[in-house]
Amino acid sequence: MQLRLSHAVLYVRDLEPMLDFYTGTLGFSVSDRGPLDPNDPEGIQVVFMTQTGSDHHQLAFANVRQDEAPSNTLDHLAFRVGSFSDVKEMAAKLQADGRASELGPVNHGNAWSVYFRDPEGNRIEVFCDSPFHVKQPQLDGWDLAMDEVQLREATEKHFGPEADFQPMSDYRSAQERKHGD
Repeated sequence: MQLRLSHAVLYVRDLEPMLDFYTGTLGFSVSDRGPLDPNDPEGIQVVFMTQTGSDHHQLAFANVRQDEAPSNTLDHLAFRVGSFSDVKEMAAKLQADGRASELGPVNHGNAWSVYFRDPEGNRIEVFCDSPFHVKQPQLDGWDLAMDEVQLREATEKHFGPEADFQPMSDYRSAQERKHGD
């Protein structure tokens, strides 16, 4: 049996501003919403969101947070995008939107990421795979002004001397053999 992550549910304080940010800025759409208890329509509301036709929801919100403290031990949610240009596009969108905080580009060697905090302080990562395998955990910063060729060169220079550095295709082939995929 293989387990695949399906969705995450976040407890939020103020549902509407969070929905506006996740739908307007991050591009999710609401697939369903309603009260957790049908007998209490003014109670806890749950909103389901997705960006795919194959998943009813990838993310859900429940308005149960009452204080400023984090409600759980989750460090961050990570969203994979298809290309480096998608990462840069998201970074530009977040900068223009102005509601995300702590925007920071991170080069993990195997992934090129932008981390940020949503309006309620939840940490989010938007990333694309790099063409390399690099033993984790690793991180290095990168400049949002870089293009993909520059970031690729910087990744090879910074992580290339490491013993486990290799093309991602070689690493994935070895993993598929190991796991019987």
